[in-house]
Amino acid sequence: MAQLLGRLPTISLLSLVDILVVAVLIYEFLVLIRGTRAAPMLVGVGVLALVFWAARVGELKTVDWIQRTLLPYAIFALIVVFQSEIRHLLAKLGRTITLSRAQGFAREAYDDIVLAANLFSQNQTGALIVIEREIGLRTHIESGVPLDARLSYDLLATIFRPSAPLHDGAVIIQKDRIAAAACFLPLSMNPVLSTQLGTRHRAAIGITEETDAIAVVVSEETGAVGLAVAGNIERDLNAEELRQRLSELLRRYVPTAALPTPLSNGQVDLADEPAPRASARDAGYESEVDRER
Repeated sequence: MAQLLGRLPTISLLSLVDILVVAVLIYEFLVLIRGTRAAPMLVGVGVLALVFWAARVGELKTVDWIQRTLLPYAIFALIVVFQSEIRHLLAKLGRTITLSRAQGFAREAYDDIVLAANLFSQNQTGALIVIEREIGLRTHIESGVPLDARLSYDLLATIFRPSAPLHDGAVIIQKDRIAAAACFLPLSMNPVLSTQLGTRHRAAIGITEETDAIAVVVSEETGAVGLAVAGNIERDLNAEELRQRLSELLRRYVPTAALPTPLSNGQVDLADEPAPRASARDAGYESEVDRER
């Protein structure tokens, strides 16, 4: 037994740390690509590596020559194939290191976003609102119409009116300002997503896959409110649930505000709402159901 133990290699503390770091990196990479299109790609890469190894062991000269010729370019091919996953991994690492979160997001912004999402849900108006956090969205902002306007319920209601020229696309919010409207976002290519999700929901998931942004999306078909974060989407949220989730994600507490309640004829009860917003709501969405009919 002593001789057997003497033959075992000695493992230092530095070696254990080295092994642990490699294991964590491999685990995080596998978690990152799980359920994405990169998973079958990784399986294909593994099969090719197994074929090349068998060719070397079996002394298949032609296959071995192809392997030795293409091997120097394999690393560049892997970077191209897994560029999206590598970008997500680096962004996740940057978010972990960064300690500050959503600085300068005004408390009133919750009320504006929640009230607007509630109105869109009642009128079944499609909407997509993206809230920027640590990772900048300048590229996507430049794809839309720049506004740089103070965030308000009335402005959101005006932008997403079906007859408005800016209702298609996404609104991007930076701190307490609307940076741009009618922005184009990348669509998620995740194959495990439900086929019931349309382009608007896939765009909401896609932007949160590439960045740490938060996306509030309202379905035009059902009026259901969803919240996309980190490539996942929470569906069928009510106004209070949406408020609570925004509070948790942006690390701000916002007291409950009065929300509009639907009447029997499909209009909105304005009795409990602030007076300055009543006129904009009446002018913008009072006859929404009539127009659809």
